[in-house]
Amino acid sequence: MSIEKLSAELKKGEAFLIASPENRRYLTGFDSSDGYLFVTASRAAFFTDSRYIEAAEAAVSGCEEIILLKSFKNQLPEYAEKNGIKKIYTEATRLSVSQFAEISKAFACEVVAEKADEEINRMRRCKREFEKQKIITAQRIAEKAFDHILGFIREGISEKEIALELDYFMLRSGADALSFETIAVSGRNSSMPHGVPSGKKIEKGDFITMDYGAVVDGYHSDMTRTVAVGCVSSKQAEIYETVLSAQFAALDSLAPSVPCRDADNAARNIIEKAGYGDCFGHGTGHGVGIDIHEAPTVSFRSSQILEIGDIVTVEPGIYLKGEFGVRIEDMAYINDKSYENLTKSEKTLIIL
Repeated sequence: MSIEKLSAELKKGEAFLIASPENRRYLTGFDSSDGYLFVTASRAAFFTDSRYIEAAEAAVSGCEEIILLKSFKNQLPEYAEKNGIKKIYTEATRLSVSQFAEISKAFACEVVAEKADEEINRMRRCKREFEKQKIITAQRIAEKAFDHILGFIREGISEKEIALELDYFMLRSGADALSFETIAVSGRNSSMPHGVPSGKKIEKGDFITMDYGAVVDGYHSDMTRTVAVGCVSSKQAEIYETVLSAQFAALDSLAPSVPCRDADNAARNIIEKAGYGDCFGHGTGHGVGIDIHEAPTVSFRSSQILEIGDIVTVEPGIYLKGEFGVRIEDMAYINDKSYENLTKSEKTLIIL
């Protein structure tokens, strides 16, 4: 179905050449590190080398031909000429300059690095039901890992140990991979939004921020929770409640046709009114799917509009340099009325 939609955007004599693993997987259902999907107005062919050809023949959908690739420079230009192709659209944002130059040099026809990104990104934004369910499955694994880690965290263990335990639990529980390198930072380190887990030991009074996710059948989940150990100061409690209020405000603003910047502003306004506007530097969220970061972007800089089928994160934070930080993150599915929160883990302040 996805290839048919892509094909429908072409005129006779035009083609899409899809090289990125993420878009190939989205369009064909087949995951591989090598291959090219060639889509014309009337047909599609998948080219891959000897490592994947047998698996591709069994798993690729939507293509009339599965072709053993021995020479890109010979076979794909010949296929284009055979099908009367005069213009080829490639992926502008997913190819390096050298890759685009190589493709342009190989084909005798015009090669344009624009339209493919636009069309595929538009298609990928609207999550089909099976995509939504895969993301939910990945999220449930991450939530089980959160429940598990609450019983694992204690004074004296390190940030690295927490991150490794989350990773191991998710992989043992059915995750195919990790969404990204797990963040587990504590105390002063939690003021760094993308801090790297270190050998720092957990101390009484620390906030611990954990940002992580699981991958199932190529689809990612993403969640963040901040918990405390032993006790919290009045300032820590105030910051936590401010972030939580900001997150609820952003969630409550989500609906089809709402500008993404408005959802960001809903969170940002609360943080600014509390006097911490300068301590929230990143956007409120991003799309999630085959990529951990994809359209739309929920940010004060965004010009995008929320659409039915979007799955976005909502993750405001406050970060006090040299002291501590708090971030809380859920994933939300935009439905025909408002949104469905796909994240079920507890958000009220947990003190272990």
